[in-house]
Amino acid sequence: MESVPALVYSDSPFINFRDFDFAGGSHGHRWVDTKRFLLPADAPDDHEVLAALIAHPQFRDTYDGAGVQDWPRHGQWWLDRITPDTYAAVDEATAADIIHSWAGQHRDIPEKLEARLRQEIYIPIRTATTRYVLGRLPEDAFHDYGPLHIDYHELVLIDRPAATLTLLVAADD
Repeated sequence: MESVPALVYSDSPFINFRDFDFAGGSHGHRWVDTKRFLLPADAPDDHEVLAALIAHPQFRDTYDGAGVQDWPRHGQWWLDRITPDTYAAVDEATAADIIHSWAGQHRDIPEKLEARLRQEIYIPIRTATTRYVLGRLPEDAFHDYGPLHIDYHELVLIDRPAATLTLLVAADD
């Protein structure tokens, strides 16, 4: 197995739905956490890039407010249960529909939120070279205090021309 040069963590934009006016309706306690990385120009195939993401310290986030920790957990799962093979390739329409269906499930999305999702989520989905969704994991993959979220969706966007990798986690508490 070829060694992948380390991904370089860039930033983590966070979209909290409660920051937008839902005109008297519920925001559903939803949010999107994005972790962006610079992808090495000489990065090998996507399988190796996904392995580098899983090995990165920023991947150790349970999305429960504790932030990134040095623990064997990611999201609701034990870290060792997640491999490159637990991600399935999806096309642009499927990736966008995952977020769009989840975001609009309770009521219409305010225009300001829609604009932010378009800029930070849908454009990167569209421009990505490849897109992956975290597949269903078995019950015994839940860590000792998971599941934490009502809904949880995870996408990985690899954009080779832009030399970026974006990890999107969309969830509600």
